[in-house]
Amino acid sequence: MSTELVLVLLLLVSAIAMFAIGRPRTDAVALLMVAALPFTGVIDIGEAIRGFSDPSIVLIALLFVIGEGLVRTGVAQRISGLIIRFAGTNETRLLVALMIAVAGIGSVMSSTGVVAIFIPIVLGIARSSGIAPARLMMPLSIAALISGMMTLVATAPNLVVHGELLREGFTGFSFFGFAPFGLPVLALAIVYMLYARRWLSGEATASATTEPKLADWIEEYRLSGREFRVQVLDGSPLDGRSTSELEDAELSGMHLLAVEQVGSFGQRTVASALGTRIDAGDVLLLDVFDPDIEHTALFQSLQLEPLPLSGAYFSAYSNDIGMAEMMVAANSPLVGVTAKRAGLREQHKLAVIGLKHGRSAEVRDLETEVLDVGDTLLVAGPWSAIRALGSSAGGLILLSLPAESKDVAPSASRAPFALISLAVTVGLMVSGLVPNVHAALIGCLMMGLFGCIDLRSAYRSIHWPSLVLIVGMLPFSLALQRTGGVDLAADLLLDLVGDAGPRLVIAAIFMTTALMGMFVSNTAVAVLMAPVALAVANHLDASPYPFAMTVALAASTAFLTPVSSPVNALVVGPGGYRFIDFVKVGTPLALLVMMVAVILVPIVFPL
Repeated sequence: MSTELVLVLLLLVSAIAMFAIGRPRTDAVALLMVAALPFTGVIDIGEAIRGFSDPSIVLIALLFVIGEGLVRTGVAQRISGLIIRFAGTNETRLLVALMIAVAGIGSVMSSTGVVAIFIPIVLGIARSSGIAPARLMMPLSIAALISGMMTLVATAPNLVVHGELLREGFTGFSFFGFAPFGLPVLALAIVYMLYARRWLSGEATASATTEPKLADWIEEYRLSGREFRVQVLDGSPLDGRSTSELEDAELSGMHLLAVEQVGSFGQRTVASALGTRIDAGDVLLLDVFDPDIEHTALFQSLQLEPLPLSGAYFSAYSNDIGMAEMMVAANSPLVGVTAKRAGLREQHKLAVIGLKHGRSAEVRDLETEVLDVGDTLLVAGPWSAIRALGSSAGGLILLSLPAESKDVAPSASRAPFALISLAVTVGLMVSGLVPNVHAALIGCLMMGLFGCIDLRSAYRSIHWPSLVLIVGMLPFSLALQRTGGVDLAADLLLDLVGDAGPRLVIAAIFMTTALMGMFVSNTAVAVLMAPVALAVANHLDASPYPFAMTVALAASTAFLTPVSSPVNALVVGPGGYRFIDFVKVGTPLALLVMMVAVILVPIVFPL
């Protein structure tokens, strides 16, 4: 063993030790390794930082942006809504539905990209269902890794092994040649995670938050019963009118909070009410705050047809109609004036729908109530208007936003374009017309062109600590190859298996590949282990397919450490995981997958 290899192994052990104790941060450890490895003389600094230009790193960053585009347009929320609609708030059903969905989508696109896209979806599900993110994030990463066992194009190691078979003159694997192993592994992993999730309780639950919810305000300010959803009929006196003039005329005593109109792609959109032209067929969302109004007779006279409304007080429209509590500040120009004369409606597009003097909510006519220092106003209107007023010096202090504000999609009307961008990206990846990173770049540019995301949001969406962690560990792969560390491991494997039986050989190849994948990129491991596996098959005078498939399956069994795969690195932060969490959950699962491989591989591919 050379001195250089000893130095590289010492640095690798040091990094693993720091990962295990959790100090310093994982991305800081990665940067320390980037700085230290050139001193071994094995690689230079240019090679140490080469990971920053690695296509896989750029691909991950681009997929973060695509995922943010899906969040800002509401596509992510709709996916999480479909999962929740199927599973409810039952954690067991949520885990099963999540793992099936991720494995299915990951079978036709990058598993790293799937995780990047699903992280905000899972966080939203965790918030809405009150489940600790830690109990869902690792099932997400495990399902994404297992998706690599579903199809030929699901992950790079599959293509590496396939290519090695072709170079040696054999027929490669078919597109779905991996599915006979991936499907049972997925089923086994789901059952296993239903048990192992108890080890992932996390330090805090998703529901542990001091933020109020819309339902809390609806009850506290007694808003239920004031909400109405009505459609403008042909011949209505409101047809052709501007909403700005109606609240002082036909709709006096009401707030016209929003107007539903038919938009592009045939969907219903909700427009900010003020200044909107009303046409027959539009649907008005009204807050009738004046208790003296006989709304039934009024609606009939205005030819407005009441429609059903789901949820309490427009809670189903939380993406379009926001709420916030604001306090009247000292020396505010609003002190001594009524809510009507405060001008919030005209100047800021916000309606005062609730008022508290001290701790009790007032239920009298809000527009005539005089404001005083310290009063709390509950306002409703577009989220953009709420945030704009909260950041201005308008005499009001933003006290709190509801928990639902985190799930708001500011570009919801662009959802169809986001789906088109995603479909083009996935289509290009599946077809192989361009490299994956090129396909993701095209998808990002389409997202920006269609207004699904802006530059500021795009830069903010990239989780830089995860990228730095991956970049910092990439040089180890090159260093171990140059110092002969990987070749040494392969030679030891050949000496170990000797004349052992085929199933024992398969187990040894699987274990060696999985263990090497703890410290070296699984793609690099596949590159190095595929020739070794074929050489072993030749030595045993056996078919190369079972041994090649074993390498591919083991390369995707990267559950053991957070640095085993970029997929794991991505969920470390959102899940709040420690190094030991992956070892504790991943090791038994890796052994189970090895058992499946040892049993099924010789059956599907006879020796």
